[in-house]
Amino acid sequence: MTGHGLVGVPDAGAFLARLTRFDPGAPVRLRGSGTRTALWARLPWDVLVTREVAGRGPDDATVSAAELLAVLTQGGDRLPERRDAHWRWPLPPSAGEAVESVSGAELRRLAAAAAGTLREVASGGLAGGRAIGQRAVRDALLDHVALVVTPAAGEPVEVSQRLVQAISRMGFLGSEAAGEPDTRVRVAGGWVGLSAPYGAAWLQSVRKLPVVPIGARPKG
Repeated sequence: MTGHGLVGVPDAGAFLARLTRFDPGAPVRLRGSGTRTALWARLPWDVLVTREVAGRGPDDATVSAAELLAVLTQGGDRLPERRDAHWRWPLPPSAGEAVESVSGAELRRLAAAAAGTLREVASGGLAGGRAIGQRAVRDALLDHVALVVTPAAGEPVEVSQRLVQAISRMGFLGSEAAGEPDTRVRVAGGWVGLSAPYGAAWLQSVRKLPVVPIGARPKG
Protein backbone atom coordinates (compact mmCIF):
# COMPACT_ATOMS: atom_id res chain seq x y z
CA MET A 1 0.00 0.00 0.00
CA THR A 2 1.37 3.42 -0.91
CA GLY A 3 2.15 5.85 1.91
CA HIS A 4 1.27 9.54 1.87
CA GLY A 5 4.88 10.56 2.60
CA LEU A 6 3.92 13.70 4.52
CA VAL A 7 6.18 14.77 7.38
CA GLY A 8 4.66 18.16 8.06
CA VAL A 9 1.54 16.60 9.56
CA PRO A 10 0.45 19.62 11.69
CA ASP A 11 0.65 21.91 8.65
CA ALA A 12 -1.19 19.45 6.41
CA GLY A 13 -3.77 18.81 9.12
CA ALA A 14 -4.48 22.54 9.53
CA PHE A 15 -4.99 22.91 5.77
CA LEU A 16 -7.28 19.88 5.53
CA ALA A 17 -9.30 20.78 8.63
CA ARG A 18 -10.19 24.21 7.27
CA LEU A 19 -10.87 22.84 3.80
CA THR A 20 -13.28 20.16 5.01
CA ARG A 21 -15.08 22.72 7.16
CA PHE A 22 -16.04 24.54 3.96
CA ASP A 23 -16.57 21.42 1.84
CA PRO A 24 -16.68 18.04 3.63
CA GLY A 25 -16.51 16.20 0.29
CA ALA A 26 -13.60 18.16 -1.18
CA PRO A 27 -10.80 16.35 -3.00
CA VAL A 28 -7.19 17.32 -2.32
CA ARG A 29 -4.41 16.96 -4.86
CA LEU A 30 -0.89 16.03 -3.67
CA ARG A 31 2.10 16.92 -5.84
CA GLY A 32 5.44 15.85 -4.41
CA SER A 33 8.74 17.38 -5.49
CA GLY A 34 12.12 17.13 -3.79
CA THR A 35 11.53 16.96 -0.05
CA ARG A 36 8.17 18.74 -0.02
CA THR A 37 4.60 18.23 -1.15
CA ALA A 38 2.13 20.82 -2.40
CA LEU A 39 -1.46 20.29 -1.32
CA TRP A 40 -4.02 21.74 -3.74
CA ALA A 41 -7.77 22.18 -3.27
CA ARG A 42 -10.68 24.18 -4.62
CA LEU A 43 -12.88 26.23 -2.32
CA PRO A 44 -16.65 26.48 -2.89
CA TRP A 45 -16.22 30.05 -4.18
CA ASP A 46 -14.09 28.95 -7.16
CA VAL A 47 -10.63 29.71 -5.78
CA LEU A 48 -7.72 27.26 -5.79
CA VAL A 49 -5.68 27.16 -2.60
CA THR A 50 -2.35 25.49 -1.98
CA ARG A 51 0.10 24.93 0.85
CA GLU A 52 3.49 23.24 0.80
CA VAL A 53 4.35 20.87 3.62
CA ALA A 54 7.45 18.89 4.51
CA GLY A 55 7.82 15.36 3.19
CA ARG A 56 7.85 13.84 -0.28
CA GLY A 57 4.38 12.62 -1.17
CA PRO A 58 3.14 11.10 -4.44
CA ASP A 59 4.23 12.79 -7.65
CA ASP A 60 0.60 13.56 -8.44
CA ALA A 61 -2.40 11.99 -6.71
CA THR A 62 -5.88 13.11 -5.69
CA VAL A 63 -7.62 11.72 -2.61
CA SER A 64 -10.51 12.64 -0.34
CA ALA A 65 -9.46 15.50 1.95
CA ALA A 66 -11.60 14.10 4.79
CA GLU A 67 -10.07 10.63 4.44
CA LEU A 68 -6.52 12.00 4.40
CA LEU A 69 -7.28 14.15 7.45
CA ALA A 70 -8.58 11.07 9.28
CA VAL A 71 -5.38 9.17 8.46
CA LEU A 72 -3.18 12.01 9.71
CA THR A 73 -5.27 12.46 12.86
CA GLN A 74 -4.82 8.76 13.68
CA GLY A 75 -1.07 8.93 13.06
CA GLY A 76 -1.26 6.65 10.02
CA ASP A 77 1.00 6.74 6.99
CA ARG A 78 -1.16 5.21 4.26
CA LEU A 79 -2.44 7.13 1.28
CA PRO A 80 -6.26 6.91 1.07
CA GLU A 81 -7.90 5.48 -2.02
CA ARG A 82 -6.95 7.53 -5.06
CA ARG A 83 -9.71 9.60 -6.63
CA ASP A 84 -7.83 11.20 -9.50
CA ALA A 85 -11.00 11.54 -11.62
CA HIS A 86 -12.46 13.89 -8.97
CA TRP A 87 -9.95 16.60 -9.83
CA ARG A 88 -11.34 18.61 -12.76
CA TRP A 89 -9.61 21.98 -12.63
CA PRO A 90 -6.42 23.36 -14.24
CA LEU A 91 -3.57 24.59 -12.06
CA PRO A 92 -1.87 27.95 -12.56
CA PRO A 93 1.48 27.93 -14.37
CA SER A 94 4.48 27.40 -12.11
CA ALA A 95 6.22 30.40 -13.65
CA GLY A 96 4.92 33.78 -12.57
CA GLU A 97 5.95 37.05 -11.01
CA ALA A 98 5.23 39.09 -7.91
CA VAL A 99 3.89 42.54 -8.78
CA GLU A 100 3.18 44.04 -5.35
CA SER A 101 3.18 43.36 -1.61
CA VAL A 102 0.23 43.96 0.71
CA SER A 103 0.31 43.91 4.50
CA GLY A 104 -1.57 41.26 6.41
CA ALA A 105 -3.32 44.00 8.38
CA GLU A 106 -4.78 45.51 5.21
CA LEU A 107 -5.98 42.13 3.94
CA ARG A 108 -7.57 41.34 7.30
CA ARG A 109 -9.36 44.69 7.19
CA LEU A 110 -10.72 43.98 3.69
CA ALA A 111 -11.87 40.49 4.68
CA ALA A 112 -13.55 41.71 7.87
CA ALA A 113 -15.34 44.55 6.06
CA ALA A 114 -16.88 42.14 3.56
CA ALA A 115 -17.92 39.72 6.30
CA GLY A 116 -19.50 42.58 8.26
CA THR A 117 -21.46 43.72 5.21
CA LEU A 118 -22.79 40.21 4.65
CA ARG A 119 -23.93 39.92 8.27
CA GLU A 120 -25.59 43.34 8.15
CA VAL A 121 -27.52 42.63 4.96
CA ALA A 122 -28.47 39.12 6.08
CA SER A 123 -29.98 40.46 9.30
CA GLY A 124 -31.56 43.71 8.11
CA GLY A 125 -31.73 43.76 4.31
CA LEU A 126 -30.62 46.64 2.13
CA ALA A 127 -31.10 50.32 2.81
CA GLY A 128 -34.76 51.12 2.49
CA GLY A 129 -35.84 47.77 3.86
CA ARG A 130 -35.63 45.76 0.64
CA ALA A 131 -34.87 42.13 1.42
CA ILE A 132 -32.32 40.29 -0.65
CA GLY A 133 -31.05 36.72 -0.71
CA GLN A 134 -27.91 36.06 1.30
CA ARG A 135 -26.44 34.01 -1.53
CA ALA A 136 -26.87 36.90 -4.00
CA VAL A 137 -25.18 39.27 -1.57
CA ARG A 138 -22.37 36.82 -0.94
CA ASP A 139 -21.70 36.35 -4.64
CA ALA A 140 -21.71 40.12 -5.24
CA LEU A 141 -19.25 40.66 -2.40
CA LEU A 142 -16.97 37.90 -3.61
CA ASP A 143 -16.89 39.37 -7.12
CA HIS A 144 -16.07 42.83 -5.78
CA VAL A 145 -12.55 44.06 -6.61
CA ALA A 146 -11.00 44.42 -3.17
CA LEU A 147 -7.85 46.17 -4.35
CA VAL A 148 -6.01 47.13 -7.52
CA VAL A 149 -2.22 47.12 -7.79
CA THR A 150 -0.34 48.78 -10.61
CA PRO A 151 3.09 47.33 -11.38
CA ALA A 152 5.89 49.53 -12.65
CA ALA A 153 5.40 48.06 -16.10
CA GLY A 154 2.17 46.52 -17.30
CA GLU A 155 -1.55 46.69 -16.77
CA PRO A 156 -3.24 47.14 -13.37
CA VAL A 157 -3.95 43.87 -11.56
CA GLU A 158 -7.35 43.45 -9.92
CA VAL A 159 -7.55 41.35 -6.77
CA SER A 160 -11.06 40.15 -6.05
CA GLN A 161 -12.59 39.57 -2.65
CA ARG A 162 -12.65 35.86 -3.54
CA LEU A 163 -8.88 35.74 -3.11
CA VAL A 164 -8.90 37.85 0.04
CA GLN A 165 -11.47 35.60 1.67
CA ALA A 166 -9.54 32.49 0.63
CA ILE A 167 -6.27 33.40 2.33
CA SER A 168 -8.07 34.82 5.36
CA ARG A 169 -10.43 31.91 5.97
CA MET A 170 -7.78 29.27 5.23
CA GLY A 171 -5.52 30.78 7.89
CA PHE A 172 -2.75 31.64 5.42
CA LEU A 173 -2.11 35.08 6.94
CA GLY A 174 -0.94 33.67 10.25
CA SER A 175 -1.20 35.42 13.58
CA GLU A 176 -1.77 39.16 13.60
CA ALA A 177 0.47 39.53 16.63
CA ALA A 178 3.34 37.54 15.14
CA GLY A 179 4.46 40.20 12.64
CA GLU A 180 4.20 37.88 9.64
CA PRO A 181 5.71 38.89 6.26
CA ASP A 182 3.59 40.74 3.73
CA THR A 183 1.50 38.89 1.18
CA ARG A 184 2.59 39.10 -2.45
CA VAL A 185 0.22 39.72 -5.33
CA ARG A 186 1.30 37.42 -8.14
CA VAL A 187 0.36 36.94 -11.78
CA ALA A 188 0.96 33.84 -13.89
CA GLY A 189 -0.56 33.65 -17.35
CA GLY A 190 -4.27 34.30 -16.97
CA TRP A 191 -4.17 33.82 -13.21
CA VAL A 192 -3.99 36.24 -10.28
CA GLY A 193 -2.78 34.99 -6.92
CA LEU A 194 -2.12 36.01 -3.35
CA SER A 195 0.95 34.35 -1.85
CA ALA A 196 0.66 34.63 1.93
CA PRO A 197 3.04 33.39 4.67
CA TYR A 198 1.26 30.03 5.06
CA GLY A 199 -0.23 29.33 1.66
CA ALA A 200 -1.44 30.81 -1.60
CA ALA A 201 -4.75 31.33 -3.38
CA TRP A 202 -5.22 31.54 -7.16
CA LEU A 203 -8.06 32.64 -9.40
CA GLN A 204 -8.30 32.73 -13.17
CA SER A 205 -8.73 36.36 -14.10
CA VAL A 206 -11.02 35.45 -17.00
CA ARG A 207 -13.33 32.53 -16.33
CA LYS A 208 -14.16 30.40 -19.33
CA LEU A 209 -17.81 29.56 -19.78
CA PRO A 210 -18.63 25.96 -20.69
CA VAL A 211 -19.76 25.35 -24.25
CA VAL A 212 -22.95 23.27 -24.34
CA PRO A 213 -24.04 21.72 -27.66
CA ILE A 214 -27.45 22.96 -28.76
CA GLY A 215 -28.81 19.44 -28.85
CA ALA A 216 -27.84 18.90 -25.20
CA ARG A 217 -29.83 21.87 -23.89
CA PRO A 218 -33.10 21.13 -22.12
CA LYS A 219 -36.21 22.10 -24.04
CA GLY A 220 -38.72 24.57 -22.82
